[in-house]
Amino acid sequence: MGLVGVHENGNGEMGLSLGKNNKYKRMDSELSDDFDDDASHHHHQLEKKKSTRKYVLACAIFASLNNVLLGYDVGVMSGAIIFIQEDLKISEVQEEVLVGILSVISLLGSLAGGRTSDIIGRKWTMAFAAVVFQIGAAIMTLAGTFEVLMIGRVLAGVGIGFGVMIAPVYIAEISPTVDRGYLTSFPEICINLGILLGYVSNYAFSGLSVHINWRVMLAVGILPSLFIGFALFVIPESPRWLVMQNRVDEARSVLLKTNENEKEVDERLSEIVAAAGISNGEKNEEKAVWRELISPSPSLRRMLITGFGIQCFQQITGIDATVYYSPTIFKDAGIENNSKILAATVAVGVTKTAFILIATFLVDRIGRKPLLYVSTTGMTVCLFTLSLSLAILGKGQLGIAMALLCVCGNVAFFSVGMGPVCWILTSEIFPLRLRAQASALGAVGNRLCSGFIAMSFLSLARTITVAGTFFLFSLMSALSVLFIYKLVPETKGKSLEQIELLFQNHNEWHGSEIELGDSEHLVHKT
Repeated sequence: MGLVGVHENGNGEMGLSLGKNNKYKRMDSELSDDFDDDASHHHHQLEKKKSTRKYVLACAIFASLNNVLLGYDVGVMSGAIIFIQEDLKISEVQEEVLVGILSVISLLGSLAGGRTSDIIGRKWTMAFAAVVFQIGAAIMTLAGTFEVLMIGRVLAGVGIGFGVMIAPVYIAEISPTVDRGYLTSFPEICINLGILLGYVSNYAFSGLSVHINWRVMLAVGILPSLFIGFALFVIPESPRWLVMQNRVDEARSVLLKTNENEKEVDERLSEIVAAAGISNGEKNEEKAVWRELISPSPSLRRMLITGFGIQCFQQITGIDATVYYSPTIFKDAGIENNSKILAATVAVGVTKTAFILIATFLVDRIGRKPLLYVSTTGMTVCLFTLSLSLAILGKGQLGIAMALLCVCGNVAFFSVGMGPVCWILTSEIFPLRLRAQASALGAVGNRLCSGFIAMSFLSLARTITVAGTFFLFSLMSALSVLFIYKLVPETKGKSLEQIELLFQNHNEWHGSEIELGDSEHLVHKT
């Protein structure tokens, strides 16, 4: 047939002679080419996946920089207030007001931040927050009187309010569903990093003269906000905000940068368009946002109770009092030297930062609610034990050791769950059209409770002792466990739009979670 012949090669070995029309050779060649194409495609997909994840990670880090400012202010003021009191001769009441006013004023920034971000966008709201904070920090650094110091503190508070509110909303809106919890915890990581930097700054500059050291401590806080200017050239606008502005093509371009799969991009875009109430490029008639928040539907009411409640519980368990007034706690336990007190606060900052990193890797693996249960239960035990330690052991080596252990334990458990998950949930649970302003309300509750605790801690401690104050915090922490059990759903692995449906079907809360998970598996299989 002329296809195959047997011949002897030069070495005397027998071989097969293949004709020019041999189909087997062509098939082998085609299979090889197909294999090479598949390998090349797979390699391309892996490279794209890595590139996408790096890009989203960079966006989350840059968006969280404003939260470093809040953390730094909380940490640095705990030590700087010792020297401000000595330099400006302020009273105990003025000290409480100076420490707590930032949280109270920041709620104004949070309230305005929701509406502002809906008008100018999430990205430029972050930029505005940084500018306002820089002005406030500069005024505080140069202040010669308590009144001028308060003006700078107020401006810094407004800037922080804007930044704290918008960062988790922005990150939740650009993140792929599978990584949303991990990425949305970045603002809390940055707060903890800022607190640690504040403590280190206190310890590093405490050796300078009383008139200079606290000014240098406050001035260093300006540095993180300078990086935000660079961030504006890197991060995109939120795709969900772009859809709300009817800029759907631009939103798709952003989603292509932040998602690995083009099919998933189209599905996600369809969900966002539907959630935004846009059809054929036209916005549906809706009640004004604030009217809807004031007169909510049953599902929105459940969202508001969950979001506002979890934010309030984050603060009324006393975390800011623990951080702001840790020098007071350690002094009450028996540490008298300022340098040793500030060194102990650094240990608290290191613990808080280390455990927030643990939460970051667990939140999308084991879920939000398990972390919240571990967190609030552990905090309750630590706060109660701290109360007993301060009341019974008194001032001594054992009392100091127990106080340090309990304070570090409290901030560790807080960082594992209540710290990051609170902001993650608030950024996830609200409908798109209401997300910015509803999240702002949650942030207002957080800052209001923080301000109340910070401005009343010294007076309360003087009235019922530091031990009695922490006993009250332990009771609040115990209540938060019940709140989480009753009113907080599991949102792990669900898109923002699916979470909205979860609240609408509250009567079948647990069943809905299972059904949504099953439907996702079915979609993947088909």
